[in-house]
Amino acid sequence: MAPLHILFTVFAVLGSVSLVNAEDPYKYFTWTATYGTISPLGKPQQVILINGQFPGPRLDVVTNDNIILNLINKLDQPFLLTWNGIKQRKNSWQDGVLGTNCPIPPNSNYTYKFQTKDQIGTYTYFPSTLLHRAAGGYGGINIYSRPRIPIPYLYPDGDFTLLVGDWYTTDHKTLQATLDSGSSLRFPDGVLINGQTHTTFSGDQGKTYMFRFSNVGLSTSLNFRIQGHKMKLVEVEGSHTLQNIYDSLDVHVGQSVSVLVTLDQPPKDYYIVASTRFTKQVLSANAVLHYSNSQTAASGPLPAPPSGAFHWSMQQARTYRWNLTANAARPNPQGSFHYGTITPTKTIVLANSAPLINGKRRYAVNRVSYVNAETPLKLADYFNIPGVFSTNSIQSLPSDGPAYVATSVLPTNLHDFVEVVFQNNEYTMQSWHLDGYDFWAVGYGSGQWSPNSRQNYNLVDALTRHTAQVYPNSWTAILVSLDNQGMWNLRSAIWERQYLGQQLYLRVWSQYQSLANEYDIPSNALLCGKAVGRHH
Repeated sequence: MAPLHILFTVFAVLGSVSLVNAEDPYKYFTWTATYGTISPLGKPQQVILINGQFPGPRLDVVTNDNIILNLINKLDQPFLLTWNGIKQRKNSWQDGVLGTNCPIPPNSNYTYKFQTKDQIGTYTYFPSTLLHRAAGGYGGINIYSRPRIPIPYLYPDGDFTLLVGDWYTTDHKTLQATLDSGSSLRFPDGVLINGQTHTTFSGDQGKTYMFRFSNVGLSTSLNFRIQGHKMKLVEVEGSHTLQNIYDSLDVHVGQSVSVLVTLDQPPKDYYIVASTRFTKQVLSANAVLHYSNSQTAASGPLPAPPSGAFHWSMQQARTYRWNLTANAARPNPQGSFHYGTITPTKTIVLANSAPLINGKRRYAVNRVSYVNAETPLKLADYFNIPGVFSTNSIQSLPSDGPAYVATSVLPTNLHDFVEVVFQNNEYTMQSWHLDGYDFWAVGYGSGQWSPNSRQNYNLVDALTRHTAQVYPNSWTAILVSLDNQGMWNLRSAIWERQYLGQQLYLRVWSQYQSLANEYDIPSNALLCGKAVGRHH
């Protein structure tokens, strides 16, 4: 019989081999979407619960985890969840929007299968169908770094997720009927933090905690501040940042930021304030930061909001910088891809507008107001089904003329490096989100963008993120490397605008179809519209 120490050595070698060859971990979930009645603002209303929870369960996962999530729809309408900021590498089949997926019929289910490939950070999920987002159904996604990949700060002593957004007490079907009639939504009724108007986060004096703020609202930018405490910005939508210190932070619709807060004040309770920005009437929600050794309740005055408005906010946005020496999800530093030295293959300028079409309010991009096709564009593309969409339906530059409705798709090629300018000629805040990617937010400016505006781009250490705000009568420029084949939704994160047409799809295409570029259609893909009966 072999000596014990030799056996242990053999087992150790075998163990290390199996670790090296091990597949990334699988995590399994079963979620059920139902209606429930709660009173977050004191008035009973119907909301969407996931597994009986509002907000829904939080997904705590690690870089490269494989998520197998069976979603059961017990609502009375077709339903989808989208994974806001999850890149879905080579896998737009799992994006959970109507351009890629058939909605899950009532009393049916669909199993999402996706990987948090090469990502870290703070994200969210929410319903992409109809006005379901106004009823809840949202939750947090926190992707933690793999143990071997160092992060550019000490591990915090605790981790708090704050899902914050404006909220209506009106039923989502009534809100939808309002939009369908051609009217705009009225001003929201309040702001919720994790589905409540009052909540408490507890920590120990002298310790440091991560606060993950996400704006899950429908329409309104928010400002966050913590009474008596500074916030150190460390991550924005998957990018480690230069660790600047802030008294308050603007977070626009669809965006997420992570800050470190050290409990370095006298032991008492302090207010955490989230209040609406750029609104005549200011709505606020307050939470409490409770020191575990506190005997004193929080008391005023509340920390004041910023004195400045749009210009102040734009200036703050320019202070967000990429930490070029930090790794993100991979061992190589974030700045190893020198985005600023690459010449874009094309420039796309997208101008939003709010036209009347057939006497009803719609929202448009380059004069086109998007309408969903009955057949998901991704299925139409895969099965070569004609008549669902046209890649000539929208121009890549603004032009004069009347607005019209279409299922708008912009053609691009795999490995294009594209400059996209969001031109906002309205006196409203805009927020734009791109599925399947993050992008470099290289410039913010007032008035009309022109080629000369490029002189003010940050071509060195601009953040990558998935949602960019655009200020009134201003522009925002992004650079994006189109390295993820598929059909990808580019939309307003402001849900009234998205619902009434301020969105389109980027078709990132290659004539060489291979599994190296894109995964095959899932065996469990739901088929609807003209794709019914097709074999896959």
